[in-house]
Amino acid sequence: MSDWLRPAGSSGDAEFDVRIAPGDPGWSHTGLYAVTLAAGESRTVDTGDCEWIVLPLSGGSAVVEVGERVYFLTGRAHVFAGPTDLVYVPRDSRFTVTSTDGGRIAFPFAKASRAFPVCRVDSSQVPVEMRGTGSSSRQVQNFGTPGVLEADSIIACEVITPAGNWSSYPPHKHDEDRDGVESALEEIYYVEVQREGGDGSAAGIAYLRNYGTESAPIDTLAEVRSGDVVLIPHGWHGPAMAPPGYDLYYLNVMAGPGETRAWLICDDPAHAWVRGAWVDAPVDARLPFTQVP
Repeated sequence: MSDWLRPAGSSGDAEFDVRIAPGDPGWSHTGLYAVTLAAGESRTVDTGDCEWIVLPLSGGSAVVEVGERVYFLTGRAHVFAGPTDLVYVPRDSRFTVTSTDGGRIAFPFAKASRAFPVCRVDSSQVPVEMRGTGSSSRQVQNFGTPGVLEADSIIACEVITPAGNWSSYPPHKHDEDRDGVESALEEIYYVEVQREGGDGSAAGIAYLRNYGTESAPIDTLAEVRSGDVVLIPHGWHGPAMAPPGYDLYYLNVMAGPGETRAWLICDDPAHAWVRGAWVDAPVDARLPFTQVP
């Protein structure tokens, strides 16, 4: 388990609270930095051969400078307050992020062979999907998926799971390139947990499951807390479980070696039938989680 679970504070350094990057042991395509900045504090990043996204997590606004261009991000109070605006920065660039009032910012990134134009995506442009029903209801914010964000390889989204519900379910995998069926993508889960219906304050626990096959074994059942990271190199993953009393958020970052940028998954055949049980059940009435006006 310790190979793939990074408890809060264990992967960072003096500059970043979280620092996961291609080239880490067993890791090839995706990365994630996260940082807590004081008011007026900045970080500068050289993108190198990766494309990056600047994603405010909590604390409000930030300014992103890419060359001579300046982008203002409104941000959000916390990750359970719905989608945020963001900035995409291509490979072979340099950017500086400055927090206006102090806050926490994530930087998902992935190896890229092509550079796409810098762009700002407004929170109103982020598709919000209600996936599953009943106790499998969750909210998916597709800010960095194909069709929403023009990019070379990165696929990223946020998932909010209300207390007592399961997400990343039924268990599925995406570790083989099979044309039109499955795409090979390694995946990062960055986790935050709050007390049910709270204000985003870090508290509580959740659980993530990842298991493999005979040819590619892996066995992770991780108890996670705010700031923890779980890496999914291969295998079936799910469910992600939000215990009663605690809402679960996670940021997913995916990329792989394939030439096509696509999220194609294969359900574990033992549990695929669960999707059919959703047909007649209502979506959890606690969804969606949105910004308070």
